[in-house]
Amino acid sequence: MRVGVPRETKSDEYRVAVTPAGVDELVRRGHEVWIENQAGVGAGFEDPDYERVGAMMGDAAACWGCDLVVKVKEPQRDEFSLLRKDQTLFTYLHLAAYPEVADALQAARTTSVAYETAEDAKGRLPLLAPMSEVAGRLSVQAGAQALEKPAGGRGVLLGGVAGVSPGRVVVIGGGRVGVNAAIIASGMQAHVAVLDIDLGRLRELELVIGGRIELLHSTRLAVEEQIAEADLVVGAVLVPGDRAPRVITRDMLGVMKPGSVIVDVAVDQGGCVETTKATTHSDPTYVVDDVVHYCVANMPGAVPVTSTRALSNATLPYVVAIADHGLDGAAERLPALTTGINTRGGEVVNVAVAQGIAQARQA
Repeated sequence: MRVGVPRETKSDEYRVAVTPAGVDELVRRGHEVWIENQAGVGAGFEDPDYERVGAMMGDAAACWGCDLVVKVKEPQRDEFSLLRKDQTLFTYLHLAAYPEVADALQAARTTSVAYETAEDAKGRLPLLAPMSEVAGRLSVQAGAQALEKPAGGRGVLLGGVAGVSPGRVVVIGGGRVGVNAAIIASGMQAHVAVLDIDLGRLRELELVIGGRIELLHSTRLAVEEQIAEADLVVGAVLVPGDRAPRVITRDMLGVMKPGSVIVDVAVDQGGCVETTKATTHSDPTYVVDDVVHYCVANMPGAVPVTSTRALSNATLPYVVAIADHGLDGAAERLPALTTGINTRGGEVVNVAVAQGIAQARQA
């Protein structure tokens, strides 16, 4: 099979979908791999690194002209014309947040497989997990910087110092993003609370991080009470494929401290804060009702050396399976790919994604 890896064109996106090690695996199995010129530079891979393991170097058209196109982020508007019917696209899509991308995929009749909706038999999201870990850890790092006075924040040091209380971090959502955010915030000596609606999940977390991190059942009142005392709020809510529920509404911002910070990691799924709008690494924050919002839609792109390797470690077995057996054959061997299929034959075939798109159109 011909596998293409275009250079990412989303603003401030430096990751690449396949590393030289991944190319080596594919080439050794008899596949032809095309890498767009300079695609890996931001992640620390030069063109000769790919050429040494047998990659063909070319332009965007050559990569998009392959049978299987592997990316990191959803196609941008300038890439819509490169979508084709006889093509499988494997990438993060987040169609509930980007219905115009769904329209383009349907119009082109492209078969698309989304990393974020590939779900295994245990309900885990193996291709979303590595970037959730990175984003969770980055959320506190970014939030701590946004809290600094020159950045527009309250001027609070999360860890405090002797004789001064530490900052308060509230994490809404106890999934992989939330746990990683809580671990980093706790490591910075902040006071940390995690809220989740799933009592079973809270019990699981009690065995892992209980004692040093407060674990609370999430209700609207509990959220409002916690964010009123918070210096940093991390939105880490996820409904696979669907739009994130709005757990913080505009009126709730009024109870928050002026200069406090919200980092909405759910921005790729429409955001779990009513006032969320996607930002970029070049211009990451804005202020609503005296609350600083950090809503970068590709947070792991800020650390491409780390996140590229983490992503490729997870996706490579699936890329190899598709290349070896075709999408249907790969899905028989790796059933998570079945729920990963978002569009096929001009239709949105994932029910949760279709519902999310419909909600986005009504919003």
